[in-house]
Amino acid sequence: MATTSRDPGVGIDAMTGANLRGWPHAVQSMRDMFLTRFGSRLMREWYGSFVPEALGRQINRQEMLPVMASITSAIEQWEPRFTVDSISLDGSDAQTGRLQVTISGLYRPRALVGDDTPEGSRKIVVTLGGGEVAVR
Repeated sequence: MATTSRDPGVGIDAMTGANLRGWPHAVQSMRDMFLTRFGSRLMREWYGSFVPEALGRQINRQEMLPVMASITSAIEQWEPRFTVDSISLDGSDAQTGRLQVTISGLYRPRALVGDDTPEGSRKIVVTLGGGEVAVR
């Protein structure tokens, strides 16, 4: 008899190669979309975000809102398991061009199969700057 998983989102951990499922898989997916520039994947040209446009630059006050909008629009478009409720600026450093934001929302583990029932609230912290993206 076949069993069904409560969480259909299963993948491979990019660092270890082990199975990855649940919330950690959703977080890894978001990090991937933040690092992927639109048009960089041959078979999925429209996958990604505008976040890479900000990497390697010093993020100043005028760029903070567009970067935050790029993050939330990528989640809205490519990660159905997480619905953004709020985004807040945790800090920025004009000298290094770093920006840190916290995104709060609802985790819907079965959204990939059409079940939008939320499991609870979750937060991710996204740090941009110096050509890198960190998501935790």
